[in-house]
Amino acid sequence: MRYLICLLCLFTMFAAEKKAVAPAAGPKPVGPYSPGVMAGEFLYVSGEGAKKADGSMATSVDEQLRQCFENIRAIVEAAGLTMEHVVMATVYLTDASSEETLNRVWKEVFPTNPPARSTIGVALLPGTPVEVNAVAVRDLARKQRIAPTGYPATSPLAPGILVGERLFLSGFLGRDIKTGKIPTDPAAQVELSMDRMRQTLQAAGMDYRNLVFVNPYLTEKMPMDVMNKVYASHFEFGNTPARATIRVNDLPNGAAIEFSGVAVRNLEQRRAVRPKNMAPSATASPCVFAGDTLYCSAKSGFIPGPKSGIYASTVEHQLRQTMRNLLDGLEEAGMDFSNVVASNVYLDNLDDFARMNGVYAQYFAGGVLPVRTTIQQVRPGERKPDAEGRWPTLEQISIVAVN
Repeated sequence: MRYLICLLCLFTMFAAEKKAVAPAAGPKPVGPYSPGVMAGEFLYVSGEGAKKADGSMATSVDEQLRQCFENIRAIVEAAGLTMEHVVMATVYLTDASSEETLNRVWKEVFPTNPPARSTIGVALLPGTPVEVNAVAVRDLARKQRIAPTGYPATSPLAPGILVGERLFLSGFLGRDIKTGKIPTDPAAQVELSMDRMRQTLQAAGMDYRNLVFVNPYLTEKMPMDVMNKVYASHFEFGNTPARATIRVNDLPNGAAIEFSGVAVRNLEQRRAVRPKNMAPSATASPCVFAGDTLYCSAKSGFIPGPKSGIYASTVEHQLRQTMRNLLDGLEEAGMDFSNVVASNVYLDNLDDFARMNGVYAQYFAGGVLPVRTTIQQVRPGERKPDAEGRWPTLEQISIVAVN
């Protein structure tokens, strides 16, 4: 019995181990985050822009993208891995019409065994016109491509990548992959996008119940209530995946919706976490476990409970409430900010970047800084309170934590 307890202690220590990863050369982080974090069997990589180590930047989109991937490569290799170990990447473009160029560069970077991918059109990025973040697996032998029957062999990316029990899903547009047609009805687009995701889940022996995290990306052409109604119909109330619902500038091929996500094959490894001050929802759980990894929904500076809403007028004050809301989910799961390995920060206006950094850094002082991606997804909104004194959302943050 004593021997078994010691083994369990060693396993727990290994599972909780986190290590910051930084290349010997390359552009320095522009905020309080690590270039990479190795946690358990995965390496998380921050959003990398197109700047070279000397601060210069190419003018052409293809060279800018190549530099993004070179910056990622430097981090991946600093962790003792290769680009083939990458299982998921998200590409942020200030001009989503550049996807054709992206596909050409992508094939150069990933000539064989490519990862899953999402491609998002955003308004602004911090000091770069393109940015890419990534997740890589420590053991390449565990990386397995997943594709539904009949999926086009010419596609430059994998619909899904399975690593043990965890499935990383590409972004699925509301567009027919074979004909290229996009339904005119927004609800039909949502159904098409979700059905493409379901087909990939089924190819891995899963269904919607296995999802732990979903990113719905919507353009202004997709009504939020339409998306939510269709989306909620596919899940059990109160046991939905965690979710970061992000309005974006545009999406490839003129689509109005794109879903990407993460699933876990063994449902015994999936557990939704809900703080007592957050009511059950038809569209999102606050956090969901996939084994030892906790995926948390994007939170803003809202005050939960009666008279809920955002009552702070500045990014700094909203961010502090956001971090409180995220901490509620972490604590319910037996964690705190020291467990966070990755975050995505969505700003209403990148002019608030420095002010956001000043507050954000306070929550990770003294520990391993998580990796981070920061974007301004759409043009800034109007900043004024409504009749009830509620202010618009100026920032949102989603996190990934490892136990």
